Amino acid sequence: MKHGLYQDIYDVIRKIPSGRVATYGQVAYIIGRPGYARQVGWALAALRNDRIGEPVPWQRVVSAKGEARMGREQIELLQGEGVQFDDRLRIDLGAFGWDGLI
Repeated sequence: MKHGLYQDIYDVIRKIPSGRVATYGQVAYIIGRPGYARQVGWALAALRNDRIGEPVPWQRVVSAKGEARMGREQIELLQGEGVQFDDRLRIDLGAFGWDGLI
């Protein structure tokens, strides 16, 4: 079951376009698992140990406050895609959020 859940999460994340972000909760909602934001985080953490298959643009998943929770590398990757951060290192989800239409 866990493998299937993670694959569902990865499939959604692969659909987030460059220059856009989605929240952990949004990804959970799209896969039909509202309340599974933490599991989305676990799935992303698992990518460090398992890079099999099509790449997953993990950097495009952020907190509900628009914060990059996975460190400086995530910020740099997003900035490279044109995502802008404010002085508090938050992303304006209104400007850069993905609408989730897949």
